[in-house]
Parts: sequence; C-alpha cells; structure tokens
Amino acid sequence: MSSFDRSGVSRRCLLTGAAAVALSAPAVVRAQGKALKIAHITPRSGYLAAPGQACHRGALIAPKVLADYGYQVELIHVDSETNVDVARTQAERAIGEGAHIVTGAFESAATMAVAQVCEQRHVPFVVSLGSAPQITEQGYKFLVRNFQTNPMLLANGLRAIKDLMKATGVEFRKSVFLHANDTFGTSQRQAMDKTFPTAGMPFALVESIAYDPKAQDLTVEVTKIRAVNPDLVMIITRAADAIKLVRDMVRQRFEPKAIISPGSPGLYDEEFYSALGPFADFHIVNIPWVNPKAKMTQAVEAAFKTAHPKHRFAADCFNVGFTFEALLIAADAHKRADATDGAALMTALKATDIADHVMIGGPIRFDDKGQNNNISSAVMQNRNRTPTVVLPVEAATLAPVLPMPPWQGRA
Repeated sequence: MSSFDRSGVSRRCLLTGAAAVALSAPAVVRAQGKALKIAHITPRSGYLAAPGQACHRGALIAPKVLADYGYQVELIHVDSETNVDVARTQAERAIGEGAHIVTGAFESAATMAVAQVCEQRHVPFVVSLGSAPQITEQGYKFLVRNFQTNPMLLANGLRAIKDLMKATGVEFRKSVFLHANDTFGTSQRQAMDKTFPTAGMPFALVESIAYDPKAQDLTVEVTKIRAVNPDLVMIITRAADAIKLVRDMVRQRFEPKAIISPGSPGLYDEEFYSALGPFADFHIVNIPWVNPKAKMTQAVEAAFKTAHPKHRFAADCFNVGFTFEALLIAADAHKRADATDGAALMTALKATDIADHVMIGGPIRFDDKGQNNNISSAVMQNRNRTPTVVLPVEAATLAPVLPMPPWQGRA
C-alpha cells in the first residue's frame, strides 16, 4: 500500500483538515483565508519507525496549537518507510497533491533526496531533523534547516562532556567512539575526526568503531571495545541499535564510567526505556532540547497530553519539538508572505526571526546557507527511565550522576 494518500484512503497516512482559528487565540495577527498546505515526511515504518512516529505525533497536534497562535495550516502526512527512494517518490507525490512547503525528513539521506526534489520543483523545504553538513552546503535555494549540523552537534557535545567532568569531579582518561555506518553516523564520524583533535579534551580517543545498525547484535563491537577498556564510551546510535549495545555490554559485563552520546537520538526514546528497564538509566546524551519554561512549549505539551493521555512523558521533547518548530517556521513565513507560491514563501523564510518558540536557544534565524546557528544543547541523563536535564545548572532539575552505577544490583 502507498505511503501517501488522501485522508480516509490510506491507513498509513491522513490529511488533516485546516485548523480553525480560535476566537480566543493569543496570536498577534490572524491567519490568511487560504491555508498553507504542508507535507510532513518522516519514517513511520522501517527500522526508524519509533522516532519517526514520535515526529508524527508532533505533527498531529501542531495544527491546533498553531491555530491558537493565529496560523492556518493543512498537513499531508507522508511515511518515508525509512527508504530514500520512497522519500523521494512521496515528496514528488505530495507536491503534486498541492503541498506548498515540505518539512522533515528525520534521516539525513532521505532529507537530501527530498531536498533535490524540492529544489527541482521550486517548493521550499524546512528541514526539521537532518544533520549531515552537505544539506546546507549544496547551494540549495529552496531549503532552510532548523537543526544543528554534525560538527555543531559534536562540538557542543564534547564541550558538555568537559562541563560534566567539572561538575562531578570524575575524570576520563581513555575513550572509544562507536557509530552507525549509515549517512548520519558516518557524517558524525567525519565531524569527530575533525573536531576532537582541536577540542582540548582531557582524555584520549583511542579508537573509532563502525557498526551496521541493521545487525542482529553488537557482540563483536562490544568485544572490540572491551579489548581497549575505555572508561568512556561515546556513541552515535538510534534506539534499536542502542538497545543492542547495552544488552551486549551487560552480557559481557563491561562497565565503563559513562556511556555518552555527544549528539544523537536513541538513548532517550521510549523504545529504549521499554526494552531495557533499569539498564536504560544513567546514560547521557548531549543534544538540543525543549525549553520547559517557554509558554509555547507549555502549549505544545498541553495539546500533546490531550491527544496522548496515556503517554508517559509530557511530550517526545526532541522529536516533537523540532517537528513542531519546522511547522511553526513554515506557518510564520506564510503569514508574512501572504502567498503560497514557492518564491514568495522562500523570501519570507530567509527573513525568519522568531523569538517565541520551543527549543532551547536564541531566535530562529537563517544564515545565507539556510542554517539556524542559534540552537543550543543541553545535557540529558536518563533518571528513572526519564530524560532529565542535568546541565546547564540554570535549566537542570537534577544533578548529574557519574560514574554510572554498575549493572548488577539494578532493580
């Protein structure tokens, strides 16, 4: 069955109606008469289904929240099936169905494929998740990215490790870097190779190990890590392979002082918590995160709670946050352009300046390449199977725990 179709035709996707503008909306201005039609592309099936479905949940609640801020949008939900060719084909179909703007696409290879389609069709593409540097290095004229590049993620992530060492008094002497061999992981490896030597880290990086995220287990990779015996394991993973990694570490009784991602998903996903239980706790990830004190964040969380009352968290703060912000950026450009043609929307996107948004960081603005450089990172540690801000101090709700407790004895 197709990954894309009209509302009520496909079980895999739906077309939400235009959100009505509430009379009591807190917006400064009201939306135009014609709704902006946005195609949101994310991998809701395939091996990246779990984070893709989290992004989808963010897209589902967005029209109501945006309506309360005076924006009128209509969404086309597209499943890329964790397949680059499907992402490209479905982007073509969504544009053929009348999409004025495209957002997505979570995975960097799919994002680059969609970018090519949008460039050819002169349809703006707001990248919500996708960190490969080349996304904004190809000279695309119909693309902006509201996400950190791999070098930004790595630089911020490494800086946060030094902050952790200072805050806890724990020293690392030797580290290993484990990464997926897909587009995202390889880009992060390239960024690490370039960034680490000049980052002034107080420990050595003795080996980088690549793995196949589709492998049944990571026994071989964990054996290699054990042979090096680092006290810090830095990882670039997603939930499915992070689960395999921790399981094999537990089986082989390998216990570093810390497992830290300097900029990737996986360790904070509900899939990770559900599969590992207490073994999911105390891992750390240094990534962009929502600002819990922002009024718009609170509005998103309230809408999320209403739509998903049984969900364990207020929201999937990473995936939902960036998905919502991409749609906000698109809607804001539409409001200012008062038009739906690609050229006018792109001109408005380049002039974006949004101070009131959900992610930690300064105003959303794009440089000449279409990159938002104002996105900050937080240090998140899993505590009681909940991603918890532990640094910076002004945003933290708990203090970091290092070294992580041993596997044995966790209940």
